[in-house]
Parts: sequence; structure tokens; C-alpha cells
Amino acid sequence: MSASPASPAVPLSKTEPSRRTVEIAIALVLAAVIAGIFWGEQRYPALLKKLHAGQSVKVSGALSFDALLPVKPAMPLAERVGRTSVNWIWTNRFGMYFAIPFGAAMMTFLARSRRPRRFERAGVNVLCGALAGAPMGVCSNCATPIAQSLLVSGASTRMTVAGMISSPSLNPVVLAMAFVLFPWPMAAARVLVPVVLLAMLPLLISESKPAALSIDLPDWDKPEHTPVLAVLGAFLRNLVRLTLLTLPWMLLAAVLGALGAELIPAYGTHMPVSVVGVILVAILGTLLPVPMAFDVALAWVLYKAGVPTPYAVTLLCTLGVVSIYSLSALGQKLGVKAAGRLAGTAALLGAIAGLSSFWL
Repeated sequence: MSASPASPAVPLSKTEPSRRTVEIAIALVLAAVIAGIFWGEQRYPALLKKLHAGQSVKVSGALSFDALLPVKPAMPLAERVGRTSVNWIWTNRFGMYFAIPFGAAMMTFLARSRRPRRFERAGVNVLCGALAGAPMGVCSNCATPIAQSLLVSGASTRMTVAGMISSPSLNPVVLAMAFVLFPWPMAAARVLVPVVLLAMLPLLISESKPAALSIDLPDWDKPEHTPVLAVLGAFLRNLVRLTLLTLPWMLLAAVLGALGAELIPAYGTHMPVSVVGVILVAILGTLLPVPMAFDVALAWVLYKAGVPTPYAVTLLCTLGVVSIYSLSALGQKLGVKAAGRLAGTAALLGAIAGLSSFWL
């Protein structure tokens, strides 16, 4: 009689870790499949195509490589903003196709993982985030859903923000484009600005406390839910949740970015160089939500068209690092002051790089 009540405890203690391990493996495989399809079928072929284009690389829209809808200066402002917004969304569609499902897969994995999601030293968190983000191949806009999923799951704040910065700024193909197109001092500035920003990250962003969240935790009391069904069900719930969380802000960023791009046309950068002008260009470049590698391509097009070097360098070093979309998302999670410090520092470093290029 005394042995019978204790007998169910033995298989439960052996079954729960085994099931958890299986679900973690399934979630990781799901994330790897999503990433592999995106990298192999779309992102890296597209980036390599731009790299091989060399000095012939072109941009078709104010905020996009592709122009689904033509935009002409004679159009009313509202129509131009609307068309530019549609073109921006069209260009970013592949990145969002990857970012939201990948973020949902990471939420599913982290909810089941009991391993530490941060290190004690701030520098290690920043370094790991930068190394993980560099090959990710998504712009700051498409990196935002992934970052939101990691922050909600209790990941290191500094590691997450470092990944957001390094993905568009330190991608190897994009850096190769910069060195192919620009004189080496300008390309070196394009590398130096995000590296300095990452080094300053511990001073700009506070590390959040580990969150004790229960996001789609496995339910061991329902054995009829197989690990595959449990993971897929959690993934679908996280996918819907992340879509609802990011889609409205993405649309708002498209409209605000299009408004800024249309109100400040490219020919404004042909004005005489001044400190105020460089600062304004740095602020604009920091806020505009541009797609992956668009910073290098647009800066090259303007530089080749005769835009003064300080303005071209400033745009080269600020476009793409962060955006109004990523900053607004970080402001919601980390506070407006933290997002403001990050934006201000990025703009300041870009302005310093631009002002330092007077002799180039």
C-alpha cells in the first residue's frame, strides 16, 4: 500500500525533462528551417546581387529599392506619401515574412528553455548580441519583431539591442558593399560608427531584470498533446500575438518615414555644408526606416550625384542603424529615455563622422 502512491512520481520525473528536451529541439529546428529558407532563398542572394552590381547599384524609391507604385514630384504630397509607404512595405515584405515567424519560433523556444539568457558582464552580452546579429541579414525594422519576442521572453536587454544594431550595420555583405563603392576612409567610418555605438551600449541601455514570464509553457497534465502539436500550437499563438504587436507600428513607421522622405527631398542635400545641416541630416538618417543595405546604396547614389561628402558620410553612417520603428518599439519596452539616448548617440556619432570628412 505504501509503495503504490509513490509509483506515479517516478515516471513523471523522468518524462517531464525528456518531453521538454524534445520540444526545445523541435522549436530550434523550426527556427533553423525558417532562417535557412530566408537566408538561402531570398536575403543573401539579394544582398550578393547588390554587391556584384558594384557602382551600378540603383534605388527606385525614396525609402526602397523597389518601386511598386511610381512616385512623381508633381503628385500631391498625400499621394506621394501613400505611394512611398506602399513601396516601403513592398520592399520590406521578405524581411517581415522572416522576422515575425522567426520571432515566434524564438518565443516558443525560450519559453521552454531553462538555460540563462544573459551573462553577468555587460560587455559579453553586447559582444554576443553583435556576433549573433551580424549574419542575421535583416534591417532595423525587420529586426524589431525578433527583438520584441526576445525581450518579452526575458532575454538580455543589451544583447537584444546589440543584435538589432549589428544586423543592418555589421552584416559582412553590406560592409563589403561599402568598401567596394566608397573611398576607404568613408567605408571605415561606416564600420567605426556602429562599433563605437555598440561599445557605448552599456552606458545607454540598462540591463533589465530577468522576467519570470509564462509564455506558452508546456502543459504536462495533458499527455494527449504530443510535443510536435504542443510546439506548433504555441508557435501559432506566438505568431498571431507578434503580428498584432508589430503590424500597426510597422504601418505607422511606413507613413512617418515616407512623410519625412517626401518633405525633405534629396536635392536639399546639395545646399552648402554647415554644422547645422550635418546635424539635421544625421537626425533624419537616424529616424528614417530604410530596408537592408539601402543606406549604402542611397549614400552612394547621392555621393555619385555630387552631394557634398559630409552629407553623404552622415547618411552612410546613420541610415539603417536604428529607425523610428525600432526606436518606438524599444521605447515601449525599455522606456522613452533609453530609446532617446540610443537615437541621440547614433545621430551624434553620425554627425561627428560627417563633420570629420570635410577634408575628404
